[in-house]
Amino acid sequence: MCGKVTPTYIDFGPFFVLTNKCILIGITGGIAAYKIPELVRRLKDLGADVRVVMTPAAEAFITPLTLQAVSGHPVADSLLDPTAEAAMGHIELARWADLVLIAPASADFIARFCAGMGNDLLSTLCLATTAPVVIAPAMNQQMWQAKATEHNMQVLAERNVPIWGPAQGSQACGEVGPGRMLEPAELLVKVQDFLLPKPLLAGKKIAITAGPTREALDPVRYISNHSSGKMGFALAAEAARMGAEVTLISGPVNLATPAGCQRVDVTSAEQMLDAALAVAAEQDVFIGCAAVADYRAANIASQKMKKQGEQLSIELVKNPDIIATVAAQTDSTFVVGFAAETQQIEQYARGKLASKGLDMIAANDVSNGNIGFNADDNALTVYWLDGQQAIEQANKQQVAAQLLQLIQQQIQP
Repeated sequence: MCGKVTPTYIDFGPFFVLTNKCILIGITGGIAAYKIPELVRRLKDLGADVRVVMTPAAEAFITPLTLQAVSGHPVADSLLDPTAEAAMGHIELARWADLVLIAPASADFIARFCAGMGNDLLSTLCLATTAPVVIAPAMNQQMWQAKATEHNMQVLAERNVPIWGPAQGSQACGEVGPGRMLEPAELLVKVQDFLLPKPLLAGKKIAITAGPTREALDPVRYISNHSSGKMGFALAAEAARMGAEVTLISGPVNLATPAGCQRVDVTSAEQMLDAALAVAAEQDVFIGCAAVADYRAANIASQKMKKQGEQLSIELVKNPDIIATVAAQTDSTFVVGFAAETQQIEQYARGKLASKGLDMIAANDVSNGNIGFNADDNALTVYWLDGQQAIEQANKQQVAAQLLQLIQQQIQP
């Protein structure tokens, strides 16, 4: 369909995300049954163990042999099959499942499920299982809008039965309207959402400043520092991976934007402050990881400054304190600062925690060349009002993950 966005796998890392998950798919009579082999195959690609149960009506649309080939297991279709009972009987099959997904779920099956009937194998399994039973409806649009179906869906909703779909669009009968089964890719995403733990920072908004700032002296010269931006970018990448909606406010760095992050590029401290204040009030967490220049030139020369004698004096004025300003102007945002120190680290860090009105501060010893500016590793000591936690030296991605876990514990105790 023109303009349709097809869902993709949820990426939880390079491993089988559904390993050890047992999924029972029940297929009822409907043309959408032809889509189920694709769903079974993709569930197995993610490591799930999948078994299939078919109603007699389903076998009019797709053969059990097809489902057996893609699932790797015999298909169950008879309540009174002695062979099946000797292998994995319907009670054992009901106990085996972590999730029972009825797809497609016909109007007839939905009615029998609502009534608590057990007159075939699939309806009996639904009565016998303690696993969640999920319905993915598929039927003619007029059947979907019928009063009886409407009543049955209301009953299921009152019983807290998850209902996935239906979608709206062209149907096999030639009509257009609601009643299409969700596509296999859409069902796959819903299975992952349903069975897997939610990402640690799902639903949270996090803004992060990163990198250095540059304070112009003239059109070709500036004041800056050695910050590479690696720590801030690692925090942004990890926060996005943990499910957060991330805004990354970056000074000039040579780093690619982490996946899933909205990036705002700035140059000077004043630009970074404006960008920070534009989003800070909407955030659950604000992390000031940028190495902001403390001072800027009082007057920026409009032309390149020429050599004039042995000495040159430049008047500097103090830059705004971005993290303190954000903390002062936001009420519900959890504000985290960074303290790059070379001595008396705890004393200076706790002093900044109090004077800037922060909720947490992460201090590191930049005099250590192994973890200072431009290094791939870092080590932090994290302080908050009534506690502290050391994060031992590791690569910045690992350090970022541990810091975000500490933040999550503070905002969701």
